[in-house]
Amino acid sequence: MINYSRGWKIAVLVLFATTLTLSGCGKPRRVSRDGPPKHVPANLLKTPDAVPKIEPLSRYGNRFGKNGKSNSYVVMNRRYHVMSTSRGYRARGKASWYGTSFHGRKTSTGERYNMFAMTAAHPTLPLPTYARVTNLENGKSVVVKFNDRGPFHRDRLIDLSYVAAAKLGILGRGTGHVEVVSIDPRDHGRHIHPQKPSIATAKKPKKTTRRKNG
Repeated sequence: MINYSRGWKIAVLVLFATTLTLSGCGKPRRVSRDGPPKHVPANLLKTPDAVPKIEPLSRYGNRFGKNGKSNSYVVMNRRYHVMSTSRGYRARGKASWYGTSFHGRKTSTGERYNMFAMTAAHPTLPLPTYARVTNLENGKSVVVKFNDRGPFHRDRLIDLSYVAAAKLGILGRGTGHVEVVSIDPRDHGRHIHPQKPSIATAKKPKKTTRRKNG
């Protein structure tokens, strides 16, 4: 006689262990129904972009393993290798967004996810990383701070916060084709707020009097 009760208990334990494995490497995306907030701030689209600043690598979300020396992690049977630097990074792909289901939960860096902050998630960029994200379909552009891991879908490049997706105009469709270009905080002024070059006034050469011979 088959003990169905015992088999059911084993199935529950396996499912529980799988959930713990995924949550240890960064939250699994879309595990529950996600969506926009019930009340949208009136000035949502006026939310300022993230301002790049020099920060040390996060203690969490960059190194893994018992000894904390591994730069790779596994989610859904796929191994991801964290990049050693984000300088010069440029990529195009599909962006999605995440909202209420993750609002207030810890990100991979330990910061609380705020759907009204200009942040984003990437599976392999070092955290934190600042980047300009441009919607290639409408030309809209924003600057975000990457402080989380994901998305873990093979056809997705990044996950955007709710407000970042709103400013890029991809909320309705849920996804959009974007370009991501990293920003080095050391020269972010040139990339984000380009200033007109100052016009230096050339000094007039001094007149020299030629001495006549004789």
